[in-house]
Amino acid sequence: MNAPDKILQQHVDQSISSVETTPAISQWPDVKELYGRFDALVNQPMRSIKRGAMAKVLEHFESRCQGSKRLAEDAKRVIPGGVQHNLAFNYPFPLAMKEAQGAHLTDVDGNRYIDFLQAGGPTLLGSNPASVRAKVNEVLDECGPVTGLLHEYEVKLADLICQSMPGVDMVRLLGSGTEAVMGAVRLARAYTDRKWVIKIGGAYHGWSDQLVYGMRLPSTGRMEAVGIPRGATAYTQECLPNDLGALRRKLQLNRLRGGTAAVMVEPLGPESGTRPVHPDYNRQVRALCDEFGALLIFDEVVTGFRLGPGGAQAYFDVKPDITVMGKCLAGGYPMAGAIGGRKEVMMMLVGGIGTTSKRAFVGGTLSANPLSCVAGYYALLEAQRLDAAGKAGRAGDRLQRGLAEIVERRGLPYVVYNMGSIVHLQTSGVLLLDTSNLYKLWRVKAEAKERKHMMEEMGAAYSAHGLITLAGSRIYTSLADTDEVIDDALNRFDEVFKLV
Repeated sequence: MNAPDKILQQHVDQSISSVETTPAISQWPDVKELYGRFDALVNQPMRSIKRGAMAKVLEHFESRCQGSKRLAEDAKRVIPGGVQHNLAFNYPFPLAMKEAQGAHLTDVDGNRYIDFLQAGGPTLLGSNPASVRAKVNEVLDECGPVTGLLHEYEVKLADLICQSMPGVDMVRLLGSGTEAVMGAVRLARAYTDRKWVIKIGGAYHGWSDQLVYGMRLPSTGRMEAVGIPRGATAYTQECLPNDLGALRRKLQLNRLRGGTAAVMVEPLGPESGTRPVHPDYNRQVRALCDEFGALLIFDEVVTGFRLGPGGAQAYFDVKPDITVMGKCLAGGYPMAGAIGGRKEVMMMLVGGIGTTSKRAFVGGTLSANPLSCVAGYYALLEAQRLDAAGKAGRAGDRLQRGLAEIVERRGLPYVVYNMGSIVHLQTSGVLLLDTSNLYKLWRVKAEAKERKHMMEEMGAAYSAHGLITLAGSRIYTSLADTDEVIDDALNRFDEVFKLV
């Protein structure tokens, strides 16, 4: 190791070893009890906002959000539906934001919100932290956002990831979580020389052709695969979460047909724990992969760094063969995607001209750009230095306890639980409907539409009371969520639930 490498290694080692962190998840929820409550929620009439109260919510948008309404109407001329982001509510119309700072957002009309969307999860430190922004500006002034060649911060960021995540020896940086998933599947197939990939039904692994299968709702197969040829998903399979017997049977069947390249999981359970897995589930999947010679892929786009420097693999003490990263990786800046894993596997992703060895081809003009790499490096260092994952997790615990108290006090059937800084608030239960076979899927189709509209109304009511959530059912807390912020949020949620 040469002198610059030694200096870099010492800097990273000192940065990591000097920090005391607390567990990002203080307690794993009782999974059996949760599924019982899910069933109770969807097997009773919906408890939605009263019609008169909903009319007042909609009036709020008309009287207080005219700037957003005008911009949303203008957007429809040049953007399909006027919305770019699948996480954005468009009921009654999208809200246009002007400022994001810490735990709050401010829209173009001057309305201020507590930000529990956090851009879909990447801003663990809170939005737009000054310490990271200063480092980004230094690189922009010196180098600009992109060179297309090697830069010191891509080495620093990759080294920090390798030092932090137990199952990662090497890293290849890419543009997004979706790109990283595409690359991970290609890598697994190239390394094993097998075709079959098994995912857990209901999990979201981005929008690439082969993974738009069994998405969001288990056992729905190609329901969302509009515009995708059948051949693209021909070697993609799904199993219900927590059903290890079904996974074993698919692995056994695939062994007769050439074998399984990989099993891909969201380690908390599909949709970031919307359907949570039992605490030993990942370890048992690891054992099945070892038994059948399949690679284990952890999709840590959400959990990577949000559950601490080592991600979900450190929390569960399970080493995947391949890790997909995103979101927190770049601290809210672009290029939030990466593939990491064992060295012998990762060497099949070697890049550059003149490579003669067998490789799985990936690319991207803006991958590993200096702007995003410096942002990611300092965002992750700051997260470790400040124990952001642990503190955000405690904020999630405080919010979950408060919401559970409100729900119980008001006699509502809603289900609230959290895995650290990922808080689930199920009111409509649209993603919890039983779709385990085609008949059940057909039976709940109309009900799903009604429950989806209820979810939209709940989201609108939250927004009208100064709360921005992810689809009205998921909440991301961050380092910026102090006790004062959480208590303010609980008062606002209480005002919403009063309308039910």
